[in-house]
Amino acid sequence: MGLPLTPNGVQNVRAKLKRLAGRGILVETEPGLFTQPRP
Repeated sequence: MGLPLTPNGVQNVRAKLKRLAGRGILVETEPGLFTQPRP
């Protein structure tokens, strides 16, 4: 069940989260911790 965690897969997800944070869809509250912005 689920996908295996590989270093490459983790980096791909982290890059996607960084892109979403750059667009204002997510906020990086601490390094590596992402959340939705409050209205």
